[in-house]
Amino acid sequence: MVIVDSSVWVDAFAGRITPQVSLLRGLSPTHPVGVGDLVLCEVLQGTRGEREFRRVRDALLALDLLRMVDVPTAIAAAENYRLLRYRGITVRKMVDCLIATFCLRNGHTLLHSDRDFDPFEAHLGLKVLH
Repeated sequence: MVIVDSSVWVDAFAGRITPQVSLLRGLSPTHPVGVGDLVLCEVLQGTRGEREFRRVRDALLALDLLRMVDVPTAIAAAENYRLLRYRGITVRKMVDCLIATFCLRNGHTLLHSDRDFDPFEAHLGLKVLH
């Protein structure tokens, strides 16, 4: 399953054509696309107005919705954060650490346009759709 990060959804809903949005649109209809609850929250909090909120919410809820954080994932995210910090890399946003860790633990591929995920790919083996 491909988990799509808010960095891609925001561009897609804004009508921007980026390499990542093109990859998202190019996924086969039979290829499962997942939306994490954390990503859902991030995307919805940035909507402007009730109409846009409902449109985006309804579009995302039509996809596979996944609960991203439980106790084991929270602990694993803290371990990943500490490991990267030990290697001299500071993760700027804990939500990105949680999303990356969720993908790592569940074998999902992440589609993103956020450089904060790069250390998870380079050092921890996060699968990324390029």
